Order: sequence, then structure tokens, then C-alpha cells
Amino acid sequence: MQQPNTQSTSELILRETASQTAGPYVHIGLAPSVAGLPARDEEIWNRMAGPEAEGEPIEVVGTVIDGNGDLVRDALIEAWQADAKGVYQPFFDLRNAFNSFGRTATTFEGSSEWSLQTIKPGPVAHASGQPMAPHINLSIFARGVNVHLQTRLYFDDETDANAHCPVLSRIESPTRRQTLIASREAGDGDRVRYRFDIRLQGDGETVFFDF
Repeated sequence: MQQPNTQSTSELILRETASQTAGPYVHIGLAPSVAGLPARDEEIWNRMAGPEAEGEPIEVVGTVIDGNGDLVRDALIEAWQADAKGVYQPFFDLRNAFNSFGRTATTFEGSSEWSLQTIKPGPVAHASGQPMAPHINLSIFARGVNVHLQTRLYFDDETDANAHCPVLSRIESPTRRQTLIASREAGDGDRVRYRFDIRLQGDGETVFFDF
């Protein structure tokens, strides 16, 4: 008769679970239209603000570039930002004029740019009580990236606010700070356009945050 295994759980040596990069499944689950799948009726996507939203309408565009200088054509980006008054909306609803949360992705087609249609965020108070410069929080998921990357997008026409931002000013190198600044361009229609290219490694690597 086989004796039961009396070895305690604390004595067992368990093998570490293998790490996995984002791979193609992020797009299949969170960006079906980019993956070539039918769009769902309700989708969290890159239109964060409708025409009724209060504030300055803007478009943000950019690319994701790897350490070799090549375009990353299957990156997923999540955005989180305050509204024009500096308030984060707690509930996502497609009927809202503005939602604080959105998603976008690069593609294998054309210039492989990601884009967000939103409004320029207002300043949000830091934990110290000091106002932070208007910014958009970004999370980057991509093949070869085991843990998603966190960064921020600031605006080049907010010079004074950027200079006094308690987060941005903690980056000692002016060159490194510049990697977080989106450049204003001529947009289409009433929307101002800002360009923000994300460099994962190498020369001009974007500053990433551990939070």
C-alpha cells in the first residue's frame, strides 16, 4: 500500500514560472481591430474625448522605437490622464464626453504610428501639494518587454509649468528630461497635434518610471 506524502508545503521546491513577453495576445484581447479581428460594440480605444468634452482638443501621435532604431510595430499603449480641470474621471463609459483612460497601438501598416484623440489635461496636485505640469501617463506593452514600461508625456508649450513640475524637475539631466516632452505640430481641423516618439533603448532612450 502506497504511503501518503507527508512532506510539508514549506519543504517543497517549486520551479519558478517562466516569464512571458506581451507577444501577440495583447492585441488579440485588447486591440482586436489592430489584430485584424472584428471590432466589438464597446471598446476602450484611442478616442478619449468627444466634441462635447470641456477643454482644448488635441491629438497625440508617435512611434515606438527599439534599441536598434527600428520601429516596434506591435506595441500596445495605455493612457491615463486628468481632464481639463485636473480631475481624473473614475468610471469609464463610452457615453462620457471625456474618459481618463484610453488605449492605442502601433501597426504593421504605413508609418506604424499610435495616436490619441483627447483634450489637454489640466495640472494635478503632487502629494506635496505642488502642482504638476499637465501630462499624460503612458504604459507600454511590447514583445520583448517582460514588465510593462511606465512613462509620462509633457507638452513643449507648457515651459513654465514644466520648469516647476516636482516630478519632471527631479530628472537631473536636461537631455533626459527632453525625452518626456511632446513637440507641438500643425494639426488637422481644430485639434492641435503633439508628437511623442518612445525610444525603448539606446540613444535618446525615453525616461521610464518605477511606479
